[in-house]
Amino acid sequence: MIAKPNGIFSWNITEIAQSLKITEKDVKLYFTDGRRVSFILERRIAYEVMKAKLAPTEGAGYDIVASDGGKWEVRSITRGGIYFCPSYMVGSGRSFNKSGFLAKLNEIEGYIVSDVESFPDIPFWILNKDVVQKWWERGFIGNTTKISREKALELINSLSK
Repeated sequence: MIAKPNGIFSWNITEIAQSLKITEKDVKLYFTDGRRVSFILERRIAYEVMKAKLAPTEGAGYDIVASDGGKWEVRSITRGGIYFCPSYMVGSGRSFNKSGFLAKLNEIEGYIVSDVESFPDIPFWILNKDVVQKWWERGFIGNTTKISREKALELINSLSK
């Protein structure tokens, strides 16, 4: 049993496929790819959940600016897992930097984490940065802040206990 999410985004796969004139299989592939669906999730979370605005640029170290000025990062749990370090530390030829990660934690209020593998009904959780910092300090999210999908859901579930 997973901790109750803060909300769930639901989509109709057939309607999306018809509207975009692609197959339902392609819709599922697109909406379970964190790099692709993040554009849509960031907007839905900003406008519907946080009643906020998007960061001024895609290159900002956060995705959403709340009405109180707090900065939030949107992340997806995919079949490959999730990471909490800045995006510039992830990918080919890039490396993790502890001080950069800790600076990111100091800049943001927290993370809004979505389980995109559950598409078409994607649950999301709002995690204060203190939660992620405790996970880091206790070694639960590893040296690079990347963890498996299973571990992410386990940690989220532990919050309800």
